[in-house]
Amino acid sequence: MANTIKIISEKCVGCQMCAKACPFGAISMLQRAEHPKKLALASIDLNKCTYCGLCIQTCKFNAIEFTKDVPVTNVDKNLYRGVWVYAEQRHGVVHRLSYELLNKGKHLAKELGTTLSAILIGDNIKAKAQGFINRGADKVYVCDDPLLLEFQEESYSTVFSQLIEQEKPEIVLIGATDIGRSFAPRVAAKIKTGLTADCMSLEIDHDTRNLKQTRPAFGGNVMATIVTPEHRPQMSTVRHRVFKEAQLQEGLTGEIVDFKLDIKTIVNRTKFLGFVKDESSSIDISDADIVVAGGRGVGSVEGFKLLKELADLLGGALGASRAAVDSGWIPYSHQIGQTGKTVSPKLYIACAISGHMQHTVGVNADIIIAINKDSSCHMMQIATYALEGDIYEIVPNIIKEIKSCKCS
Repeated sequence: MANTIKIISEKCVGCQMCAKACPFGAISMLQRAEHPKKLALASIDLNKCTYCGLCIQTCKFNAIEFTKDVPVTNVDKNLYRGVWVYAEQRHGVVHRLSYELLNKGKHLAKELGTTLSAILIGDNIKAKAQGFINRGADKVYVCDDPLLLEFQEESYSTVFSQLIEQEKPEIVLIGATDIGRSFAPRVAAKIKTGLTADCMSLEIDHDTRNLKQTRPAFGGNVMATIVTPEHRPQMSTVRHRVFKEAQLQEGLTGEIVDFKLDIKTIVNRTKFLGFVKDESSSIDISDADIVVAGGRGVGSVEGFKLLKELADLLGGALGASRAAVDSGWIPYSHQIGQTGKTVSPKLYIACAISGHMQHTVGVNADIIIAINKDSSCHMMQIATYALEGDIYEIVPNIIKEIKSCKCS
């Protein structure tokens, strides 16, 4: 059955509000000569309607009826076995988060009494497969084709979903990177299963074999645990630096399986023009031992140049809050927090960052130094060391002291 939406003619007064509200031009007005008051009747073109429900919200007369069919699924969960990890790589460089997922995946597979597999998609990347076996994978599925040289959501999601439908894994883990966040929802939609994003904890319910997926909710103010009881596979994207990397052990054995791509099934509606590498920082903030980050109070691009000087002197990376990124002072790749990256440095220097939960959920530091005019803000309260004052007075003095120490 399909979703249905229709106009209740007895209630429609021809006010045209639904037609004006529809962003897809799916509603038109028809004349009703037979109506005693000659009122027009709304008509919905189902070929244009996306069932967004905006017309229903707009109608004050309850004249639009919408029925959303929830298909009854009869998934035989016994057919699904195995824990899968998407082995993210770009231009032959494997993302470290893939190794973190292998470590957690190995624990989950052991609890479930099943196997751990890595899924490697790209061009000329089969040589990377043994590296995942050496880090604990029992099996590596490799889809190696020139068509997959550059990451594109549609081609990668098609390949991954076909492989899932063919092999039927029980659990699929994908890194919550720019790539993972981009194509994981497409995969879940294609195979008609759920997806829990940005997980920070994964545990097994041994009674049901359900994966308990814990992630921040309500703006990071609470942690919610989500399960997928009726569908398989159970899919999660997982944040960086939540789990430790799987250790490299040379000489381990495993199976490498070639997955042959059916070119006819790949339809890219976008064209890849080129890849522009972000060179705004030589160190990825997710991997840095020292992070210097700025917030809304930095106030300008010039302010972040000052913070970058401090980060460079300390051999660290430059980070930022969402407010600073949204203001255009620094690229998104530097964003820390719920909608950015997770960092786990030994030292975190927060400059003019108020410390809302959405930001601090992405910070797991041994030592936090906060510099802020507002001594009552959350970041100053949770800091190991809090320096009250103007960053444009304090930071230059810190830079001066570091330079003098290096010279001597």
